Amino acid sequence: MSAPAPAVAPIVSAVRVGKKFGGHQALSDVTMDVMPGEVVCIIGPSGSGKTTFLRCINQLETFDSGGLWLDGELLGYRRVGEALHPLSDREIARQRRKTGMVFQRFNLFPHMTALENVTEGPRQVLGRRREEAHDAAMLLLDRVGLAHKAGAYPSELSGGQQQRVAIARALAMQPRLMLFDEPTSALDPELVGEVLGVMRDLAASGMTMIVVTHELGFARDVGDRVVFMDQGRVVESGEAGALMSNPTEPRTRNFLRTVLTRE
Repeated sequence: MSAPAPAVAPIVSAVRVGKKFGGHQALSDVTMDVMPGEVVCIIGPSGSGKTTFLRCINQLETFDSGGLWLDGELLGYRRVGEALHPLSDREIARQRRKTGMVFQRFNLFPHMTALENVTEGPRQVLGRRREEAHDAAMLLLDRVGLAHKAGAYPSELSGGQQQRVAIARALAMQPRLMLFDEPTSALDPELVGEVLGVMRDLAASGMTMIVVTHELGFARDVGDRVVFMDQGRVVESGEAGALMSNPTEPRTRNFLRTVLTRE
């Protein structure tokens, strides 16, 4: 299997990706491309495979079948003739540096300040000098509206502020692709807007993003494309506004009707 080669190469290319957990088929024949600068929002019910797909891209999970390419490079494996050989941990870490991932939970180091959380990766992984990492981190904290909280510890920050620090921390590694896994699901409702605002600004700046979200308004307004997944499969994919207002698949229509009615 070889990566597709369109005129403009996708940043992410997934071809019939499959993943099992025991007897459960978490992903089944998931195929999609994500183009440079595109914002793709993935929606669907719990357990539909959305998070598993993101974790496969970030190599926190290994896929069992199909192929995943990032910037044209097969993830997790090296082809030798017709055989695929797993990459070493070092090689996987090198590939993973092209992505930044923001999780449902903030996962900040509790013993480090906001500034230290953002500088840790560039210093330890990228080998940046202390001053260089500090200056870059302050710019990123300013970008997410938290330069004034640089010296605060996570316990001194609200959930929304912690998530914004987590976004700055991911950006500090200068990723080609940002992955968001339900980044507002752990937040109180009044804090959701501040995180979505940062994500809107990122999208406007041209950052390539894959966003697993239950925030349908964000998906409609910010996403270039929306993908609806259910039972490990891509049920429907299309331009965000068209899919959200006039889905073609009955399962998509039922899901949107249920969620919008509940809201």
